[in-house]
Amino acid sequence: MDSTTQHPRIGKEPFVQDASNPFHRTMTMASIRKILPANIPGEFFVDRTCIDCGTCAWLAPDTFADRNGFAYVWKQPSTERERIRAHMSVLSCPVGAIGSRMAQDYTLAEEKLPEPIDRNIFYCGYHSSKSYGAASYLIRRPEGNILVDSPRFARPLVKKLEDLGGVDLMFLTHKDDVADHERFHGHFGCRRILHEADLGRETASIEIVLRGDDIQNLAPEIRIIPVPGHTAGSCCLLWKETVLFTGDHLSWDPGKKSLHASKHTCWHDWSRQIHSMKRLSGFSFEWVLPGHGTRCHLPVPEMNREMEKLIGRMTATS
Repeated sequence: MDSTTQHPRIGKEPFVQDASNPFHRTMTMASIRKILPANIPGEFFVDRTCIDCGTCAWLAPDTFADRNGFAYVWKQPSTERERIRAHMSVLSCPVGAIGSRMAQDYTLAEEKLPEPIDRNIFYCGYHSSKSYGAASYLIRRPEGNILVDSPRFARPLVKKLEDLGGVDLMFLTHKDDVADHERFHGHFGCRRILHEADLGRETASIEIVLRGDDIQNLAPEIRIIPVPGHTAGSCCLLWKETVLFTGDHLSWDPGKKSLHASKHTCWHDWSRQIHSMKRLSGFSFEWVLPGHGTRCHLPVPEMNREMEKLIGRMTATS
């Protein structure tokens, strides 16, 4: 979602901040009085403050799904793994819309986040309402860790990031998903990277400003690929020709089992996004890790085929 647009149901963060202690945050739960009728009866539920960001549905698909603009519990957790995934969804929900009828211990879920995805790549969890619930990721590397887009500045996550070596760089794929970037910069002293076309009042203090559409090497194994379209300054980050961090440029549609780009949420220029997708198809990668939407992992030849199919569908709607 465009950072200048306020979703009509965004009204709270899932943690209450104590002004006297920036690390003291108390979880606020969903309200049983606001429970959605679609929830199956049982322990966990989603209330009507849900903003339909999709986080819980892909994080814990055995428990949560989407229907008519809201998430809901379609099956109560029945195994330890399902319970932990449900707890991870509670922690990661950007507006605290997931609740339980009884007290819960979130220790194991906190230990799972950040969650390893692939060789030194981690999913952070703890989504922020400021980015409409965008996912963020950590690249762990000896030269200094890179945080891709901003999660919520939550105490358990910050402590785990410290344990993983801190944050040296913060790569912001585009202006919508900057969320708590100032707080992470203030705590870790990390330098932030954003394209000049997406700079605004909230990002005027960014340390490293990208310019133009040229591909740049952030490090020998990391490339910055400008992909204007969703926003004028959208960029992807390619790690070791394997993992592509896509922001809101590209994701996976689990229902259609295909790659997806959204014309409905293209805030800048759809024709430029098509051109950017064609440019991106010239690179090799196995993982698509988006800000919004579901991630996917495919062999390179299959990913290439899916990219060509997507470009065909996008071109047909231009």
